[in-house]
Amino acid sequence: MTQSQQANLRIIDLRGAELDSSLVNASVPRASVDISVAIGQIQDLLADVKLRGADAIVDVTQERDGVDPRPIRVSQAELTNALNTLEPSLRSSIEESISRVRKVSLATMPQAVSVSLSAGAKVHQRYVPVDSVGLYVPGGKAVYPSSVIMNVVPAQVAGVQRLVVATPAQKDFGGRPHPTVLATAALLGVDEVLCMGGPAAIAGFAYGLPQIGFEPVNLVTGPGNIYVAAAKRALRGTIGIDSEAGTTEILILADETANARFIAFDLVSQAEHDEAAASVLVTPSVELAHAVINEISAIAANTQHSERVFTALGGQQSAVVLVDDLAAGIRFANDYATEHLEIHTKVNEAVLPQITNAGAVFLGEYSPVSLGDYIAGSNHVLPTGQQAKFGAGLGVLTFLRAQQVIDYDRQGLSEVSQLVNGFAQSEGLPAHGEAILARFED
Repeated sequence: MTQSQQANLRIIDLRGAELDSSLVNASVPRASVDISVAIGQIQDLLADVKLRGADAIVDVTQERDGVDPRPIRVSQAELTNALNTLEPSLRSSIEESISRVRKVSLATMPQAVSVSLSAGAKVHQRYVPVDSVGLYVPGGKAVYPSSVIMNVVPAQVAGVQRLVVATPAQKDFGGRPHPTVLATAALLGVDEVLCMGGPAAIAGFAYGLPQIGFEPVNLVTGPGNIYVAAAKRALRGTIGIDSEAGTTEILILADETANARFIAFDLVSQAEHDEAAASVLVTPSVELAHAVINEISAIAANTQHSERVFTALGGQQSAVVLVDDLAAGIRFANDYATEHLEIHTKVNEAVLPQITNAGAVFLGEYSPVSLGDYIAGSNHVLPTGQQAKFGAGLGVLTFLRAQQVIDYDRQGLSEVSQLVNGFAQSEGLPAHGEAILARFED
């Protein structure tokens, strides 16, 4: 273990500082390639997919990944074979995850509402699923059957009729998607799967691929790297998106009672996703800060992806942050607005109501983020890069549109006709009022 590895995670001392969003996010900025820069880097690719469709996807895959993704449309035989060869114990884990995510999704389905305002005057609100969804499953540095589950299950519960999964070609599998991803899609009954990845896949969802008879979808969901998130932002409006679920982030808020070893493992677990992953500990305890850093040195050195982990922990996006007290730590967490927030304090239940901005909250030392990644029943597709300040994680609501139905009869309209006309006259839109009054002319 080198000295640089021992000192990889820096300490930022913000004790005595007046915390606000600008200071917090300047002190621990996300990875150096921000989403606005990434958009500029992929604009030509998005335009190329719009112009040339599947041909552009084949070219960029060959150029960047060294494989030919054709046929882009995965056959039913390929899906069936992947499912038939799925290792039984892994299948059991996948089935349990599906069951738990489905149970939570069913419980969180919103109910239609009908409000009677007076005799003959009603407003109903119903929830209507989107017609078609492109579900993105990443596959760069790892394999993510869990992301198939997190995308597909809530969409199915919401009632989406057309579900399409896209996942990258894999060099280790002859340019085909990872068989575990295909098996999970097959297990869920998804029969439209495309072999394409990265920002080109998002563009394919948005514009369609005429050469293979693929029609565009209305909504795109799912996690990915900074370039996938950039494509979603750039194409928003052409398609709907869930959130900019980019490179993973974890912030752990802890006091002196926390278990340093557990925290170190959790920070490392997210750092292994990507060199740009953000792992942040916020604490008022100097002793805990140093204990966690000491634990991380050994844990990170011995994990399979140690080089990736040390790069992530050594980046500007990762740090141990010292604050004055737990209240300051809560302010920091809310201003940072992390994707994953773990709370390790002696007063977890008192802290939770004060948390406003987080993609998902993991309460206590036995609710680690890695549990949520797979089998907690929650969804792991979550907003990153401060998107949690206004966005939510993936769930059934992502795939539904609240739609109001106005249901008045003659009596109900008559009762408010002069009120509507008064509004119309005051706004200089007399035809609005005339449209109401005309219904009551003899």
